[in-house]
Amino acid sequence: MENPVSYLLNPRQLLTITLSVALATATTGLGAQSADAAKPMALRSVMERLGRDMQAVTGAISKEEWTLVAELAPKIAKHAEPPLGEKMRILGWLGTDAGKFRGFDGQVQDAASAMGDAAKRGDGQAVIAAFSKTQQSCLACHQSFRQSFVEQFYGSR
Repeated sequence: MENPVSYLLNPRQLLTITLSVALATATTGLGAQSADAAKPMALRSVMERLGRDMQAVTGAISKEEWTLVAELAPKIAKHAEPPLGEKMRILGWLGTDAGKFRGFDGQVQDAASAMGDAAKRGDGQAVIAAFSKTQQSCLACHQSFRQSFVEQFYGSR
């Protein structure tokens, strides 16, 4: 008995169909990756919110509005996190540097909490010192990871 596929299609037709399906599948997959790369990740909105809160703290410090600093500090210390799926992608990309990344986040949390405590006491010098530690931790993380993160998840820009 003959193979039913070979009866319906000759080898050249079968090869043409196989290559067409493979090409269509690959093209569709690449299009999805490009769309994912162009779509902002949730982490971006977290970072934008942190940036706005840090700017608001700067303004509040300059006006010695310690109550406002005390309100903003916990938002920085306990900032939102990306959804679990995105977090897993990021941690997978970080690999062995995940601990370093989390360490920077822990430093931000500790310094921002100290900033809030100092603001509640009305201790401007301690607020400024804790704000500086918070900003230094942000900067260290950004200098360590931002460029390679953007290249990994958004492509070269």
